[in-house]
Amino acid sequence: MYRTALRNVRAHKGRLLMTMLAVLLGTAFVAGTLIFSDSIGQSVENSLFGSHSRVSVQVTDTAVSPDPDSDSDAGSGAGRNTGARSPLTESTVRGIAALPGTRSARGTVTGFAGLSDPHGDLIGSRGNTQGANWVPSAGGQDPEYPMAQGTGPTSAGMIAIDRRTASDNGFKVGDTVRAAVNGPVLEMTVTGIFTTGDPKVRAGGSLVLFDTATAQRLYLEPGRYDSIQVVAAPGTGQDELRGEILPVVPHSGNITVKTGARLDADTAAQTRSGMSGMRNVLLAFAGIAIFVGVFLIANTFTMLIAQRTRELALLRAIGASRRQITYSVLLEALLVGVSASVAGLVTGIGIGAALQGLMGSMGSHVSTSTLVVSPTTVLVTLLTGTTVTVLATVLPALRASRVAPVAAMRGDDTPATYKSLVVRNGIGAALAGAGLALVLWGAVRGGSAGDLLVAGGAVSTLVGAFVLTPALSRPAIALAGPLCTWLFGISGTLARQNAVRNPRRTAATASALTVGITLISALTVLGASVTHAIDKQVTQNMRADYAVSALLSLPVAPTLLPAIARTPGVAAYSALDDQHLRAGGRDLPVTGVDAKSFDQLIVPDMVAGSTTALGRGRILVDRDHAINDGWTVGSTVPVTYPDGSSGRLTVGGVYQNSEVLGSVLMSRSVLSPHTTAPFYSTVLVKGATGATASLQQALKDSTGDNPLINVRTRQQMRDHYSSQINLLLDAMYALLALSVIIATLGVVNTLAMAVLERKREIGMLRAVGLPRSAVRRMVRLESVLIASFGAALGVAIGSFLAWAGVRLLSDAMTGLTTVFPYAQLAAYVAGAALMGLLAALWPARRAARLNVLDSIRTD
Repeated sequence: MYRTALRNVRAHKGRLLMTMLAVLLGTAFVAGTLIFSDSIGQSVENSLFGSHSRVSVQVTDTAVSPDPDSDSDAGSGAGRNTGARSPLTESTVRGIAALPGTRSARGTVTGFAGLSDPHGDLIGSRGNTQGANWVPSAGGQDPEYPMAQGTGPTSAGMIAIDRRTASDNGFKVGDTVRAAVNGPVLEMTVTGIFTTGDPKVRAGGSLVLFDTATAQRLYLEPGRYDSIQVVAAPGTGQDELRGEILPVVPHSGNITVKTGARLDADTAAQTRSGMSGMRNVLLAFAGIAIFVGVFLIANTFTMLIAQRTRELALLRAIGASRRQITYSVLLEALLVGVSASVAGLVTGIGIGAALQGLMGSMGSHVSTSTLVVSPTTVLVTLLTGTTVTVLATVLPALRASRVAPVAAMRGDDTPATYKSLVVRNGIGAALAGAGLALVLWGAVRGGSAGDLLVAGGAVSTLVGAFVLTPALSRPAIALAGPLCTWLFGISGTLARQNAVRNPRRTAATASALTVGITLISALTVLGASVTHAIDKQVTQNMRADYAVSALLSLPVAPTLLPAIARTPGVAAYSALDDQHLRAGGRDLPVTGVDAKSFDQLIVPDMVAGSTTALGRGRILVDRDHAINDGWTVGSTVPVTYPDGSSGRLTVGGVYQNSEVLGSVLMSRSVLSPHTTAPFYSTVLVKGATGATASLQQALKDSTGDNPLINVRTRQQMRDHYSSQINLLLDAMYALLALSVIIATLGVVNTLAMAVLERKREIGMLRAVGLPRSAVRRMVRLESVLIASFGAALGVAIGSFLAWAGVRLLSDAMTGLTTVFPYAQLAAYVAGAALMGLLAALWPARRAARLNVLDSIRTD
């Protein structure tokens, strides 16, 4: 039986090619994902390894500089609590320096610094341009940043730049460069170019140095640091020095004291965690592609077994048992799975290397010389491909063992019994009905319980639809029958009959395409719905003509407000100050606004009360907070302000939830005296004559043509929100494309094998006068009908599941309603039809070129 299985694989290698290709693509996706993530992770770890080698112990104030093992970028302006006041001062540095185990101690200040390149564009637009302070020792040099050219900055107006950034942008000592933190653009003179082992610079980032006083003024306060780096004296271990430092540093929950070894370990763990998330997402889409491949594999072996019934019957007649027949088919699948998985592993290695090269071509400076192919990757890839192939073949193998030898010897292709079809349709109807009921129940119920109900219902609905697909295919394809006959004559009639001749085969072929189209359609409807809701909120809640904001979640500097106010053509403006109060034992996000200009800039959809309450020192709250906390107009809310003081606020109005407006609005005149520092996320501006290009340019000029500052119109605000959603959707569409490609391979394979199966029939049609062009047209139309049916079913299921998802999200996003982009959904069906047409080109050509006499003589 082993030799028989091996002979069958060799004899049908052409027919198994598409199956092997499907397994190859799926396993290559898995292998490429694992290899790429492992390689990049290892490269990043290598670049970060020993990055704290010159630091024995580091004291960090996490309130102003996120801890190295946190999710935030330690040097990024985003995540920095500008309202906090660091307790690390010069006296803390001197106290640590005086310890017996200390060799040296240096106070550091870090943050984001945006440099303009020679063309005025921002360098490091992704937030990897960092700023720090130059700390010269007694010899006038900073051992952390040795100067390759020139000297370090010693006063305001001076700056030093790392050598890679200087080389890439043509900066030289003596040049004047434009830099911005979050305030006006600074015109700085380059006094030096230094070398550094900073891992962020090695990974493609940039670093600029200010003198300490300037860095403190820009990032913190004079005399304060966000961290202190300590080097141990000879003979003193890191843990011993840490023990000496602990009693000296200020006692605060925000202060961490870590050894250099711990910092390296935390950085490595953070890197692995970040790569793990990306890898899991990619593997999820690889799983979808492999799942789609299951339909192709099962369909292929089902057709092969149907074409080998006489051979199987002969084996039974000479003594082969049902078990042996089953094992022989599974052995064929095992050989196919192992071969395809090995090829997929090799292809995956190439994909991993290609992705690394792509990163390098896109400007990434992460080392691409390390290609990690771990034993785990090899084992997972081979097991995945082999196991999926064998499992997908179990049912065809069992079906092969149950064919009656006498019927098989007659060459009869035993059709599915009426009882089996009734049982299948009954199971499918029960699963689909239960799934639909669960989805509807979950959509109406909402909340976390609703999420689980919808998720379970979605799975049940999909499985039920797959089981019911043979029953659905006949009436669905029959609807297209008259149109096919009218447009294409006898070719259209034959194509429709062929498409429904074997509904199980049609269902298996179409279902593979249904999976991908279902997910794509659901994403499309969800994306369109969310985009429409945000667009409506921007349109309805905003009267402002412009929004001035900073990149990378940085705040707009308070020093820019007077310049904006003086800009010719500005009728009203208000900075939005994002702060957090404490109310009822939890954080309460609030936005401070200018009460006088509020009605000219913002139009909340009021449920109760009035916006004039802001001018009386009262707050406006969104509907969710009002319901959850039991607040109504006139309710008094005890709060704790950011500066620690307490007070009581009165609710003056309730408005509909809005992603644009936030949770709570209050007058800045009430909020500002109780904050440690403002955080102006946006400045809204109303033009005297509306939105004009000249006013937009004037606002850019008044903010110093700062590369960090964006001045957006209302339409650009809408486009900005939409682009973020579209970017996510595009990435997911790209990842789902592989499943659609595999489904298309299934169409090619099914048609190619069907042509061989119907060889005599095609020969007879040719003998009675059907021209070759009509044969080609018949096969192509059959493919188009199958692909269109699968896509239409996917669009219907995906749209329904997206509707349920929108119902679940409607509680979290005001104004969210289901939007069906009919043109785009119709395009998916049309695209699937085109793919079906392309998939049929080779099988149709093969069918038309069959020799008439040989085909009729086929036995």
